[in-house]
Amino acid sequence: MEDHGSAALRSLLEVLPDTVLETHARLGDATACVDPTRILTVLRHLRDEPGLEFDMLMDLCAVDFLGSEPRFEVVYHLYSLAHKHRVRIKARVPEAAPEIDSAVSLYPGANWMEREVFDLYGVRFTDHPDLRRLLLYEEFEGHPLRKDYAKEKRQPLVGPGN
Repeated sequence: MEDHGSAALRSLLEVLPDTVLETHARLGDATACVDPTRILTVLRHLRDEPGLEFDMLMDLCAVDFLGSEPRFEVVYHLYSLAHKHRVRIKARVPEAAPEIDSAVSLYPGANWMEREVFDLYGVRFTDHPDLRRLLLYEEFEGHPLRKDYAKEKRQPLVGPGN
């Protein structure tokens, strides 16, 4: 019986060949790297295609590849409740304008995950319903999970009496 993660990769390659930049499925780790401008098309296909039905966004995170361009990678971990299989989708965004479409319209649970990535890495999610800091206060300067963030950086004091 075929792994649905591998079936998802094959389906993406067949239906959206111009969108998939690279795939691998080592040790059951089905991963597709895709064109960031087509992320919603990819996610919608994986969610809605009969036989795939990746109906749950388990996680959304980012990776900072300081010194590479595009610098940031947004990573989506999808799960099919019906088939009990996973697939990982990756999309790279540039340092100069780290932006990608919001997945909230497809997976409402992406809301706070995208806010966390925005807060800690500075990646903006286009058409997000409420893109603002989630963990840090509004006056916080910078994005502390970026590899070039100075850990000794002093932040502005906020609150009563400041």
